Amino acid sequence: MPEAYIIDAVRTPVGRKKGALACIHSADLGAHPIRELVKRSDIDPASIDDVIFGCTETIGPQAGDIARTCALVAGLPEHVPGVTIDRQCGSSQQAVHFAAQAVMSGTQDLVVAGGVQNLNLIPMGAAMSVGTQFGFDDPFSSSPGWQARYGQQEVSQFRAADMIAQRWSCSREDMERFALESHRRAIDAIDRGLFESEIVPIGSFSVDEAPRRDTSLAKMAALAPLRAGGRVHAGVASQNTDAAAAILIASEQAVKDHRLKPRARIHHISVRAADPVWMLTAPIPATRHALAKTGMRIDDFDLFECNEAFASIPMAWMRELEVPHEKMNVNGGAIALGHPLGATGARIMTSMLFELERRNGKFALQTMCEGGGQANVTIIERMN
Repeated sequence: MPEAYIIDAVRTPVGRKKGALACIHSADLGAHPIRELVKRSDIDPASIDDVIFGCTETIGPQAGDIARTCALVAGLPEHVPGVTIDRQCGSSQQAVHFAAQAVMSGTQDLVVAGGVQNLNLIPMGAAMSVGTQFGFDDPFSSSPGWQARYGQQEVSQFRAADMIAQRWSCSREDMERFALESHRRAIDAIDRGLFESEIVPIGSFSVDEAPRRDTSLAKMAALAPLRAGGRVHAGVASQNTDAAAAILIASEQAVKDHRLKPRARIHHISVRAADPVWMLTAPIPATRHALAKTGMRIDDFDLFECNEAFASIPMAWMRELEVPHEKMNVNGGAIALGHPLGATGARIMTSMLFELERRNGKFALQTMCEGGGQANVTIIERMN
């Protein structure tokens, strides 16, 4: 099978709620890493076959195929197309998968994959709330077919996170310790300058601003649960943030034609789904599927990334797969660094690539829970 290579990857710093990126139009935010990616890889932008970007809540400044708009704002030639992907939280990881599949199929040679999200401009759930003016309360209760299959029950990520915490015996205190460690790791990475080479500053803004230096177990213990009687609260959940990231995927022919130096090879891509009401458990069967398809074992990997939508998700995933915490989310996760939805997958992959190189590792695996009970798995192999 033809190979797909990662040539380079870059991201913006992550902006917190009401932070440095709050007022930046999503097209300008998404264009920023594309422009830098072209500069760093020294490719002719006219040779790019497509721009595939993840984004959710595609209304307002994120409507109208934001991937195409980002490409134009970045200055790419008008003949370069763009397409927007929505697989919820896994949108930009799926964008990488589609880019790799295009390259592996031989139909394209150079593809920019990534994602953009400004949750300050367009909050999470905004697209669903728009439906209320047309008489639809949510995507589930308004569907007779859905009701026939799943009945009348609450479908929400907050309920799912609490159910997972209970099923996998993740106590509130355990989740708070996990969350505090995420902040500690992210702050340590920032202080050591580990993110500097992967970030393209936006003006004077160059450092992720979501990690909380002043958080503590005592402060988290005082937070009210998100649901009555639940264990999950804001302190053990991901933060709504703004960011964009872009990754250049190339075929073997493009590597030769443009004299590119691959940084990693796409070793495996897959996506699986599970119960949509539990919603957030899919990384477990998705990872098992990827391991079965590749014949790999947990010990074969130097790094893991499992998105911290809520602390209970990676905690349950680690227990089921017997993944050592010292190899997972080593520079912090979404609880500390934030979760810019449509951009998170590419942000994580960018950081994972740079860390894999720092450690002279060989293989890294990334997965994340996604709306509808889905999960992507990507395995990359370092080349240099």
